[in-house]
Amino acid sequence: MKIVIPDLVSNSYFPAIAAVELGFFQREGLDVELELVFPVNTSYAWLRDGKADFVGGSAHSILAAFPEWRGAKLLGALAQGMYWFLVMRADLGAKRGNVAIVKGRKIGAAPWVDFGLKRLLADAGIDEVRDRVEIMPVPGSTGAGVSFGVNAARALEDGKIDGFWANGMGAEVAVRRGVGSIVLDVRRGDGPMAAFGYTFPALVTTAALIDRAPEQAAGAVRALVKTQAALKQNVKLAADVGRKWFLEFEASLIADVVSRDLPFYDPAISAETFAACSRFALAMGLAKQAARYEDAVAVQFRALWSVG
Repeated sequence: MKIVIPDLVSNSYFPAIAAVELGFFQREGLDVELELVFPVNTSYAWLRDGKADFVGGSAHSILAAFPEWRGAKLLGALAQGMYWFLVMRADLGAKRGNVAIVKGRKIGAAPWVDFGLKRLLADAGIDEVRDRVEIMPVPGSTGAGVSFGVNAARALEDGKIDGFWANGMGAEVAVRRGVGSIVLDVRRGDGPMAAFGYTFPALVTTAALIDRAPEQAAGAVRALVKTQAALKQNVKLAADVGRKWFLEFEASLIADVVSRDLPFYDPAISAETFAACSRFALAMGLAKQAARYEDAVAVQFRALWSVG
């Protein structure tokens, strides 16, 4: 079996990476390999086309390949809340929470990730056209094997963009190198209150797989829950996983980055959580109507979220 994720050297989908590398999928009888497939809409296209069995990706991005949420199922949350950071060039002197710093600037963001920033700016009263905010792809991020967040930090350092909207690893790299400063960390209270609920990182499969092999889907949920619990018990495991996949500098940072994410490691997807994501999708024109919780979330596995 195969799980694909759109960003590898990252904390965003780290529980999925760790579930493979720490052997939790294997212990559930699942022989799962991991592959980087960028951007996230392509990850979901692989799932739709049968090239992958699972995706670790942003929940709202399901709609890139499964219109109106039909055919895909959210198995569990890799973490709670919208998980991207707004980072601006350090020389701009941006203050934490000052979203207006984006006016007249070039902000790098990945496809489908950019919807989160666009909605956040709108909710903060910033108009992209009026305020001359250019949300654009990060140069060099389409190549095979590239990690978006780390590459965004490099582009910021090289002056190709004024800021970026990306994962916590990219933010950490930019801050540690002294080239960027964090302006918004939505999960920790920055920006419009509603932004936390726009989306979240999720483990996703197809309805067809659940119908065909419900025991395998249940095993994947148990693997996720046990991985999150193991990382909470011993976050140093994150460094062990990072050394297998990351370059030396990023590997040295991952345990610190993951340790800050641990409070959000809850696999549950409540009706309220999904409703907020569905409202966001409607607001951004990604869906035409609200989806029912039971149609998009694999509710038959809810009991596993608490017991693994």
